[in-house]
Amino acid sequence: MHTRYRSAWGRSLPVGLIAFLLLALVVGPVWGMPQEADPEYRTLPFISSRVLMWAVAELHLMFAAFVLAVPIFALVIEFIGYKTGDKRYDQLAYDFTKLLSVSFSFTATLGALLTFGLLVFYPALTQYLVKIFSWTFLPYALLFFLEAFFLYAYYYGWGKLPPRLHLFIGVMLNLVGTAIMFIANAWLTFMNTPNGIDDMGNLTSLWEAINNYTWMPINIHRLIANVAFGGAIGAAYGAFKFLGAKTLEAKAHYDWMGYIGIFVAICALLPLPFAGYWLGVEIYAYDQSLGITLMGGTFSWLFIVQAVLIGNLFLAANYYLWLSMARIPGAERFRRFIKYLLGVITLCFIVWATPHSLVATVEEARAMGGSHHPILNVLGVMSAKNTAVNLLILTTYVSFLLYRRANKEATVSWAKTGNWIQFGIFAAVVIYVVFLGVYGYFVDAQTRIGLSQPQVLSVLFAMISVTVIDIFLFKNAKSRGEIVWGKISARSQYALFFLAITFTWLMGLMGYVRAGMRQHWHVYGVVRDTSVDAFTPTLGFAGGVVSAIVIIFFLLIAIVFFLAGLSGRKDWKPKSGSRWAQEEASTSTAPA
Repeated sequence: MHTRYRSAWGRSLPVGLIAFLLLALVVGPVWGMPQEADPEYRTLPFISSRVLMWAVAELHLMFAAFVLAVPIFALVIEFIGYKTGDKRYDQLAYDFTKLLSVSFSFTATLGALLTFGLLVFYPALTQYLVKIFSWTFLPYALLFFLEAFFLYAYYYGWGKLPPRLHLFIGVMLNLVGTAIMFIANAWLTFMNTPNGIDDMGNLTSLWEAINNYTWMPINIHRLIANVAFGGAIGAAYGAFKFLGAKTLEAKAHYDWMGYIGIFVAICALLPLPFAGYWLGVEIYAYDQSLGITLMGGTFSWLFIVQAVLIGNLFLAANYYLWLSMARIPGAERFRRFIKYLLGVITLCFIVWATPHSLVATVEEARAMGGSHHPILNVLGVMSAKNTAVNLLILTTYVSFLLYRRANKEATVSWAKTGNWIQFGIFAAVVIYVVFLGVYGYFVDAQTRIGLSQPQVLSVLFAMISVTVIDIFLFKNAKSRGEIVWGKISARSQYALFFLAITFTWLMGLMGYVRAGMRQHWHVYGVVRDTSVDAFTPTLGFAGGVVSAIVIIFFLLIAIVFFLAGLSGRKDWKPKSGSRWAQEEASTSTAPA
């Protein structure tokens, strides 16, 4: 056995040596350079310190989002299993939880790297932030310790602790994780919308510094986005296991896991634009020029990229639901509606991704009479885009509604009336949303921005009221057959991978926008960036950096998937006739 260990060390040694040489290559030249006594910034010879910190911070946030999200829906699934007594839910929640322990280690390691990086490369900025938020550090450290305790107790206590105690630990894990996120959000939102300080930047109120303009909107936005992101990554894990499954039973389980994961992601995705509206309104309320930089200036083209990505999310989510209907007996009767849903989604996608101004040559601009297209120009403003995204949400909801009732037949006496009421609600809300979108072209900007609220509320009303009616409509419904889990094409699983990658890419791009809108400020209007990196990178460069971060994240998450999958494998046994087998045989036959 010792020989096996020596071999494992032998394989690990080159990897460690390469890592050490890379580290020495980057950091080594700095050790020989003359050092300033009290520098404001420090730099590296081969890579921009800003890009390095950008990558570390983004990776830390991605893993932190995943670690915070998974316990939320794992707890809900476990609770369903506890109340119904269905062991499948308990196993599913445990499968999601298996992804947490390694992810938590990555999160902590990247968090430590981020802290050390800030201390080394941005000492003056770090010192200022410490001066403002020093009293939040101790609670943060205590909460982090508690999160580690509750997380490992939740994972290792599965099946070992009484169910109610285990659920209580899960609740505490979620509360502590959410509190950690709220504290960290106070630090980063203060950099965008500083508050609670005097004209010289000195702290006057810690609570006002924490409760700045964008703190609560970003708390809500991140909480929802984390759940969507965690659900998508969990679904990708289900797809990964489904494609590698050897038995029908395993395929059925991981098909179900992928469906639950993406169901969670879609449910969180639907209200996410509404939280984004609130965040945008608060940014404008704090400083209009900050909002203009964000939406109408340097980053306006990035929001076109965002629109394309979110459009792809809706398209892929609907595609997965339509493919999933193949495993449901009775779903054939709804197939004829798919082409209409696809038509609406495509139309809304095109409207949402249409820019207000076009990148054109001089000849093209002259032909158009400016940078705005004479016809498509009307689709590039917020009235059209708000209308498009609300219709996208409604259409996705209809796809889910069809999926939900695919194998059901209503038996209540008022079934026909109920269907017409649901149709009437949809029709009325669609007309109202389109009317407000058109009306927005004929009013001033302030009134136009305010119209987004009734659009959002009417869509929420439609989804909630139709869901309530549907629950009663299909109570005691006749079943056309059970869902055949595992009977689904491989294309659906690749759609789950696509959704996970798109969610991650979108998260990276929006993280860049939130930090980049400060432009040449570390803390907007208070601490100016005077480093060599005090400029806004081009969108192409930013896109390249974010794409590289996404690739690194998925390389790391592949390690998480691999290690999580080891728990279900059989113990390693040497091949018959191998040296290991001979050594084991000689050991077992040797006299004690």
